[in-house]
Amino acid sequence: MIILALETATDPGSIALWRDGEVVARSCPVGLSNSQTLLPLAEATLREVGLGFADLEGIAFGTGPGSFTGLRVACGVAQGLAVARDLPLLGIGTLEAMAMASGGERVVVVMDARMGEVYYGLFERGELQGEIGVYAPDSVPLPESGGWLACGNGLAAYPLLRERLSPFVAAWQPELMPSAEAVARLAAPRLERGELIDPADAVPLYVRNKVAKTVAERLAIGGKA
Repeated sequence: MIILALETATDPGSIALWRDGEVVARSCPVGLSNSQTLLPLAEATLREVGLGFADLEGIAFGTGPGSFTGLRVACGVAQGLAVARDLPLLGIGTLEAMAMASGGERVVVVMDARMGEVYYGLFERGELQGEIGVYAPDSVPLPESGGWLACGNGLAAYPLLRERLSPFVAAWQPELMPSAEAVARLAAPRLERGELIDPADAVPLYVRNKVAKTVAERLAIGGKA
């Protein structure tokens, strides 16, 4: 099965091509928007391995959470390709894919959500425990036991959060970021089992329903108007 995966929750975005268990992954060029580079990068990567869009058998995209603008890019491109080529489509949660990529069995995923907050999720053996949420570092709900692996750039962005998690975490991967390769590895077996969504129902998972703080809110936390 040949699957194209797209992930643009953060900059730079990435694409990955799954081909019967082998994965070729590429990152979008730094300094240019994902909307400019995602589709050309996918086309170039397909051409690199002697394929074209007509050879695809499925499309997967990272649903989020992440950058509002970025999430819409991957979702929109995935929808367009799925409709144009009549291909199966599947969305994969960004934090779920990060948990899988970490290699841990019990994983705390913490991604910087900007605006003084983090996207946060707990996964045990790949299963989400509770719900994904967006929290200030001092209000993140802590695990109830120890031995977790913590990953994501929220750990470096908010030292207070790392300090709060320390009693419960045995291993750290602050450098781990969303990747299309992880999306592809999760999506491939699901698409092969026939799990898919209608392209019309494909939507990003924003979690946060607000794009930016007001001037008053920024000033209240010491920011600039």
